[in-house]
Amino acid sequence: MKKDSGIHDPELSVAIDIGGTFTDVVIADRGGTLFEIAKTPSTPLAPSDGFIDAVKLVMDSVNAQEKSIEVVLHGSTVVTNAILEGKLSKTALITTKGFRHVLEIGRAEIPREENLYGWVKPQRPVSPRDIFEVTERVKYDGSVVKDLEFDSVENIIKIIGKEGYSAVAVSLLHSYANPIHEIKIKQEIKKALPNVEVSISSEVLPIFREYERAMATVINAAVQPIVGNYVRQLEDKLKNIKIKSPLYIMKSNGGIFPPEEASRFGAYMALSGPAAGMSGAAFIGKLSGHRNLITIDMGGTSADIALVLDGKLQVSTEARINKQPLALPIIDIHTIGAGGGSIASVADNGAILVGPESAGANPGPASYNKGGVFPTVTDANLALGRIPPHLLGGSIKLDVKAASKSIEEFVAKPLGTNIVEASLGIIKIVNETMHGALKLMSVERGLDPADFVLAAFGGAGPVHGGDLMRLLSVNSLIIPRYPGILCANGLLATDLKYDFMVTKLQRSDNFNFKVMDDAFNELNKQANKRLALDNIVPKKRRIVRLADFRYSGQGTELSVSFPLGKVDKQTTNKAINNFHKLHKQLYTFSDPDAPVELVNLRVQAFGLLEHIAPPIIDVTKEIEPTSKKSRLAVIDQEIFEEVKVFDRDELCHGHVIYGPAIIDQLDSTTILLRNQKLFVDQFGNLLIKECFND
Repeated sequence: MKKDSGIHDPELSVAIDIGGTFTDVVIADRGGTLFEIAKTPSTPLAPSDGFIDAVKLVMDSVNAQEKSIEVVLHGSTVVTNAILEGKLSKTALITTKGFRHVLEIGRAEIPREENLYGWVKPQRPVSPRDIFEVTERVKYDGSVVKDLEFDSVENIIKIIGKEGYSAVAVSLLHSYANPIHEIKIKQEIKKALPNVEVSISSEVLPIFREYERAMATVINAAVQPIVGNYVRQLEDKLKNIKIKSPLYIMKSNGGIFPPEEASRFGAYMALSGPAAGMSGAAFIGKLSGHRNLITIDMGGTSADIALVLDGKLQVSTEARINKQPLALPIIDIHTIGAGGGSIASVADNGAILVGPESAGANPGPASYNKGGVFPTVTDANLALGRIPPHLLGGSIKLDVKAASKSIEEFVAKPLGTNIVEASLGIIKIVNETMHGALKLMSVERGLDPADFVLAAFGGAGPVHGGDLMRLLSVNSLIIPRYPGILCANGLLATDLKYDFMVTKLQRSDNFNFKVMDDAFNELNKQANKRLALDNIVPKKRRIVRLADFRYSGQGTELSVSFPLGKVDKQTTNKAINNFHKLHKQLYTFSDPDAPVELVNLRVQAFGLLEHIAPPIIDVTKEIEPTSKKSRLAVIDQEIFEEVKVFDRDELCHGHVIYGPAIIDQLDSTTILLRNQKLFVDQFGNLLIKECFND
């Protein structure tokens, strides 16, 4: 991050990712001479304390001075946890008269994974009693049919103040076309109740579909007080330890933004932590020459899966958080309840069940000896010797006997089998669960896994990566140099990123190119204004255009790239051809002769920053490294065998290892199966392929 990016002259960057179990932190410089990692237990009840503890820990580890910190980057689960746990601020919704039940009605559809006859509509973040109506009406073209009646607004403001609401969401009909009434309501609320947070849909999600727009605005309003308070704590605590460097927060779209923006648009942090990991995977893929990746981040409670196509993370506007739609631009991540802490049990019919329930950080797996009694995936791997009897280089001891006892009591005995077979069963079940999710993100999208490299990371990802590579039949597997802290590592490889959008409904037989061109120009102005506030000079700015198209009569649309430059028939046809190609890939057919409708125009604005990669490691002349130790483990057969164990810190560029083998490191363990070959690249990444014929 150079002077012209608005961030003062570089020395050290600190990146902190707070997870459910551990807080990961990296301190690095841009010269490639320093890249220090550390992990510390998370503090769920006071995440800002864990944040500052991590900063001090990693600074002390390298004797860094406060003035040498250039920038602090942060990936957070504060918003994720607030939404998932339902611990949201008391929020009111103001909407147009006649639309009070827009959230309750929702959509006339159920999620594909649910049972048609047993599905129950999820509880909405605000109840009908918290929704208020105002008299006003704006048409779809932005024309005002009925002016806003201020008497109704004043009455609502009185109730909001009396009832003690912390936040207000304002989502009026067709406000995306003309926000004048939303802006007036916001002004009146802030004038009367300056301490109440206000979100308006024309700022949060200015596109059509009142249900999704209202939901996004409500969620944003409900987390605004939480995020605002959290960000203020972070900034205050950084000042208390005399760090005056800029703080940037990870967004769900794969970019970062400053604290003041985070305080206004907290909903954009809904998947902040996982997004950082996916950004790190995409960056590592580019460094290693792999631009098409299927990524899996397997942590303590869940596994997150995403796609990287031609070096770019895929972004979706169809995300669901806690079963609620969140139509903001978010990295397309599919999350399942499969992690190291996923609890194993036996169903009444004798089947092994693994997850989605998790032992979490507290009490954790049985082997943690913190009160957990039920067996987990971590316990199964420990009982089989696949992972060492400690974590974080010995700082956290694991109890093999406690793990085995738990598996025997709750899985082996009910099934009438032994601990080894029960443990293998647990691992096979969780692998199949992840395999199904990986196919959902690839095969079911018309993509051939053989064209992709699997990137496995997170604390548990490398343990299961070799099995998943074989199950999915991908080209190869890459394990990043620091897989357990890739979310923190990914923060060092991000840019400022903002999304701007507008609805412009048009048919292909009647496109108004001037209207489209004017709309894109206006979005470009908004983008450049925002980047200018971040002190990003023009040469460090990048603008990407997108358009949402659908066939006439369809209810949903697809987002595709739109060429830069003046909008005319030629550029529009290129975008429409992109739509036909994507439709055929996803649904196996397209109809180039059918009329196509334009729905939304979008602009992605990037403030390009310099990325930090792990330092290049030493080259070796010896192809096969020396194994200094071994341990009894069950790898891919049903018996214990003596397996060579390598210390990853001692591996050099050019080393080759044949499985079965185990590679231990501070933040994870990599399992190399029989007939698999591992190669260490210049950045210390492990590249694994099948080698049946070697």
